[in-house]
Amino acid sequence: MQVSTQFRTIVLSDIHLGTAGSKAKEATEFLRNYSCQKLILNGDIVDGWQLKQYGTWKKKHTAFFKTVLKQIVHYNTKVVYLRGNHDDFLDQIMPLKVGRNFSIRKDYTLISGPKKYYVTHGDVFDSITSHMKWLAYLGDLGYTFLLWVNKFYNNYRNWRGLPYYSLSQQIKSRIKHAVNYISDYEQKLTELARARNCDGIICGHIHQPAIREFDGIMYMNSGDWVESLSALVEDHDGNWSLLYYTSDLGQDKEADSYLQGTDNKSFNKNNVAVPST
Repeated sequence: MQVSTQFRTIVLSDIHLGTAGSKAKEATEFLRNYSCQKLILNGDIVDGWQLKQYGTWKKKHTAFFKTVLKQIVHYNTKVVYLRGNHDDFLDQIMPLKVGRNFSIRKDYTLISGPKKYYVTHGDVFDSITSHMKWLAYLGDLGYTFLLWVNKFYNNYRNWRGLPYYSLSQQIKSRIKHAVNYISDYEQKLTELARARNCDGIICGHIHQPAIREFDGIMYMNSGDWVESLSALVEDHDGNWSLLYYTSDLGQDKEADSYLQGTDNKSFNKNNVAVPST
């Protein structure tokens, strides 16, 4: 008998377990509240780069994987872990399949109703990561420092009763080079999906959640669990949405939805699709 789940598919990426910036506790709480038939961990789940240098593995990082295992046990969830650039240590063991429900691989083709989506972390088109790794490490150090500053800034905002503010995302949105990079990235990945005869692409890597269409090809990015705290979800009718973590998961918000042939929807406290206002 098929166990009832709230979603057909959940896609998480860029949790960066092992780093100070990782919102591992929030990612774990998210999975404890939402069940699915298929869970895709789309790269940079574990941050091997920082663990080699100055990262620290904590109980809350282990707790995330324990929650993933509980999804398998309780809901017979199939888990697909795709390698990212920060967990490139997986190159040594993949492809790997453990039992019927857990696999580690480079990429994946997901069937969603009548459509096919090519799923990849997305670093394949990042020439800096692919060909100049030392420069990528340098950029990673700068990003980590920015997150460190952001942490203290938001402690101050919290003390003043102000909402969370992502300093790093604001900086990225205002730097022309970063904006151009994101645009080029999205275009290149949709071209890849077309080349593979797929209807869309599902990726992560750039920490920019999005659902949009380029010349008939869907581009979907699950975001991250350092800044955005977002996930891509597919309901049982094949509709895709972005969900963002909030302290009250019953009030998770949906943004940037793409719903095939239907009105926009949001998920209420019981995760039932209802018309948005």
